[in-house]
Amino acid sequence: MLRLFTFFIAILLATGCSSKVKYDVIIRNGDIYDGSGKAHYKADIGIIADTVAVIGDLSKSEAAAEIDATGLAVAPGFINMLSWANESLIEDGRSMGDILQGVTLEVLGEGESMGPLNEQMKADMKNSQSDIRYDVSWTSLGEYLDFLVKKGVSANVASFIGTQTVRVYTVGYDDRPPTTAELDSMKLLVRQAMEEGAVGVSSALQYVPASFAEAPELEALASVAKEYDGMYITHVRDEGAGILPAVDEAIKLASATGIRTEIYHLKQSGSISWPLIDDVIRKIDSTRAAGLHITADMYNYIASSTGFDIVMPAWVQEGGFDKWRKRLMDPAVRRRIAPEIHKSLMERTGSAEKVLVIGFNTDSLRYLTGKNLAEIAAMRKRSPEETIMDLVIQDNSRIGVVYFSMSEENVKRQIALPWMAFCSDGGSYATEGVFLKFSTHPRAYGNFSRLLGKYVRDEKVISLEEAVHKLSEFPAANLKLDRRGSLKPGYFADIVVFDANIISDKATFEKPHQYAVGMEHVFVNGVQVVRDGEHTGAKPGRFVHGPGYRH
Repeated sequence: MLRLFTFFIAILLATGCSSKVKYDVIIRNGDIYDGSGKAHYKADIGIIADTVAVIGDLSKSEAAAEIDATGLAVAPGFINMLSWANESLIEDGRSMGDILQGVTLEVLGEGESMGPLNEQMKADMKNSQSDIRYDVSWTSLGEYLDFLVKKGVSANVASFIGTQTVRVYTVGYDDRPPTTAELDSMKLLVRQAMEEGAVGVSSALQYVPASFAEAPELEALASVAKEYDGMYITHVRDEGAGILPAVDEAIKLASATGIRTEIYHLKQSGSISWPLIDDVIRKIDSTRAAGLHITADMYNYIASSTGFDIVMPAWVQEGGFDKWRKRLMDPAVRRRIAPEIHKSLMERTGSAEKVLVIGFNTDSLRYLTGKNLAEIAAMRKRSPEETIMDLVIQDNSRIGVVYFSMSEENVKRQIALPWMAFCSDGGSYATEGVFLKFSTHPRAYGNFSRLLGKYVRDEKVISLEEAVHKLSEFPAANLKLDRRGSLKPGYFADIVVFDANIISDKATFEKPHQYAVGMEHVFVNGVQVVRDGEHTGAKPGRFVHGPGYRH
């Protein structure tokens, strides 16, 4: 009813009706970047309740609240295609780091999701918590997202269901294919999540135990998501020297199932893989030309952030963390895997100096935060490989690590690709409280503003119109979201207002806990969350359902 009402108002205004409409909010005189990628234009925007009522000349109209956007860009809210705000939003629903960049939708669930959970998974989640502590009061993915909204979040939230999560739920951490009965159970779990509103199914095939999944399993789960018009999105099996067959694997799944497919944080990790970008682009371009829907997303930095698990062989991690840690205490295992760790490190970064250690669970180890692996190894008089194994054992965790492994030239080339969206691959933190107990990658505070400042305004890699399109309408269309991602009458009023001359990232690898600047106003579902660059405290975020949602 609300959509029909606002559409009727828009028609009356457009046809010159003399009735005076009073809006809840009018954003006046802004430069409108509507998300389409077309040239911007000057206009006013009238908001009623949670909806854009009209875009046009509202000089004779009134509103309860007005914003003068003269000289400012007005755009749809930005979509973070890979957010790790799962826990940070539980701690602080304001989503400070992202909302101050204009992110109005956090898309969660890279390979593993916050549901469905069995009792053992709940216990494991509780035991693995570090600085952010919470009760696991939900079971399904839909219940988790409802929990977030009830608790209060400033940004909207959506999620994929992770193939790793359903595998752990049924198979556990063993390196084996699921039985027929287990696969049927996994498919039922995906079906439940899709009907609860998941936007699709995701995989992270470079990590154990997700890496144990082979094509039949992945295709079966993706086929269920396809029934609900969901997307398949994947962290491919190898982002280094083996990236081409890894991309082929994603393309083959898309071809076999017909599902829309996206590659998470596309990159060429390690200098040996940098020249492979040409072949990666050719593969995806030719696949798209053949009619398959293949897209990708990325973050705008030359360093990734993950754990030390990424440089260790899969077999040593089989069975879960406790078994992995126990194996690392075995001298024979250590001798066996040390050369493999060394080889992986060299392929990824070329040097232990290019490995920045940023995340510990154990207070007594936190003095090492911000030091590189070579420094820590020298302090301990151990090799880098031994140091990695020692730290995993001592911290009882995979350790948070930044790897400087990518090419700036490739980053720029990827930004310009027409099928590229954007993600932070990070949490959404605040520069206060518990978040200051750990370091992070600067992408958590700066990824979207870095695109608009460094790469759009300063280096002119793409136009502002194209950047806004890639941050809003393009990912919303890929996800098939209802009335989001564009500035149009009848669409939800997720709106950002920013100074294109100022917007920029401030977070650095040395000092990552710094907010971006230049975002003046942010509306989520018609409610103002940021006013004059400051958070209002409002938490109007909603659970954004995928196309398969069953009411």
